[in-house]
Amino acid sequence: MEYGLIGARLGHSFSREIHSQLSQDPYELRELALEELPAFLKAREFKGVNVTIPYKRMVQHRLDELDDSARFTGAVNTIVNKGGKLIGYNTDYYGFIALAKHAGVDFKGARLVVLGAGGAACAVVAAAKTMGVGRIRYAVRKPGGEGFLPLADVDTYSDAEIVVNATPVGMFPDWQGCPTDLGAFRNLRGVLDCVYNPLSTRLVLDARNLGVPAEGGLMMLVAQAVKAREFFTGETFGDDMCLRLYDSLLRRKRNLVLLGMPSSGKSTIGHGLASRCGRRFVDIDEVIASQAGMEIPEIFAREGEEGFRMRETAAIESVAAEQGLVIATGGGAVLSEENLRLLRHNGLLCLLDRDPGLLMPTPGRPLSSTEEDLKALWEKRCPLYLRAADVTVNNDGTPERTIEELMRYE
Repeated sequence: MEYGLIGARLGHSFSREIHSQLSQDPYELRELALEELPAFLKAREFKGVNVTIPYKRMVQHRLDELDDSARFTGAVNTIVNKGGKLIGYNTDYYGFIALAKHAGVDFKGARLVVLGAGGAACAVVAAAKTMGVGRIRYAVRKPGGEGFLPLADVDTYSDAEIVVNATPVGMFPDWQGCPTDLGAFRNLRGVLDCVYNPLSTRLVLDARNLGVPAEGGLMMLVAQAVKAREFFTGETFGDDMCLRLYDSLLRRKRNLVLLGMPSSGKSTIGHGLASRCGRRFVDIDEVIASQAGMEIPEIFAREGEEGFRMRETAAIESVAAEQGLVIATGGGAVLSEENLRLLRHNGLLCLLDRDPGLLMPTPGRPLSSTEEDLKALWEKRCPLYLRAADVTVNNDGTPERTIEELMRYE
């Protein structure tokens, strides 16, 4: 291989997509078992590789030289082969500083708790020291030594002002995990998560629900990849490159989730938007019917609204971990906070706002089969839609105009 990424499990990785935007050089994802790592490094048949979980600390003892960034952090995530000499760097350090800046989290004088103590945590701590952090403690599964606290006992570190997750908890495919309970923190003013898939982990969503600035690891990933490319080839990229790559990757990965009343045009707009931007379209009502083996009116007749809502949440959960989709939700999806949380992991929630006078009854749907039903639903749900939506798009005009407006977020 010329360039690539090595690690134990790489199905979650975005690295190849990022590096393809920086260079035409081939970039390979290579999963290595622990016993394969020594032979791979000894062969030295690469120009440059990135290193991820769980090898960031293991590889440093098998290299010829460590850059200051690797010595400072105690971990390596980038290896460059210079004439047969393997040199280790740590670009997570630069990436985390970029993430903190992008999220607007100020570390100066702050009490920090880092969840985890592996390679990513080393980079986080080194970067935090550079940014003037006050006190640093670790929360880990098996504590030992001063400053290392039990992760399961949140009360021992709940006085922290900034929480950083440097564990893989919450990472796809186990994308609903959460390493700690933020509700226990008394002075929280910033949460950062090194996990980037999903785009917003449960930890990040919990922080936002508390009104605390929070961001996942996508900017960290992009910024460290740009720095790695600089080490690979000696090229120089400005900060603008990181921002452009971040915005481009976020837009490609983010689901566009359509909310709105029955007959507000979610399916029509969804199909048209997906076709326009080359995405897969998912209609949650169709997923429900497919999973149940019966149409929605029959589900209501047999199981009532409660049974339907349970199936709706299961259907949303079955697609919410995917990325780059256009998703049309049912009119009542906003009734459940769990539904909204699932959709927010990877989604931008877009409300299709349609004048109530333009809404049409839907025969066979017990909650919206008459004009009176629709009016009552609108009065009940309108505040829920407005509270849930990240963006609101008027859909009183033509589908083409609405699709064009939504393309701003593509």
